[in-house]
Amino acid sequence: MENQNISLSAYLKEERRKTGLTQVELAKKAGVGLRFVREMEQGKKTLRMDKVNQVLVLFGSQLGVVPMNREEWFE
Repeated sequence: MENQNISLSAYLKEERRKTGLTQVELAKKAGVGLRFVREMEQGKKTLRMDKVNQVLVLFGSQLGVVPMNREEWFE
């Protein structure tokens, strides 16, 4: 992945499409519900981290801490 600041939803959509998986197939392979995959791709703000990692592991990724500009956060 070239852009280190890509959103989770954009990352998931891109990786899923690169592998040729449908949302249904991804949900089945990851052991999560179709609704969960759809919510991830739609950018839902609250998701269970363990389930997110279940999906991301299929693409060789996992959740992690990303530094951010504190000045932007408190504007």
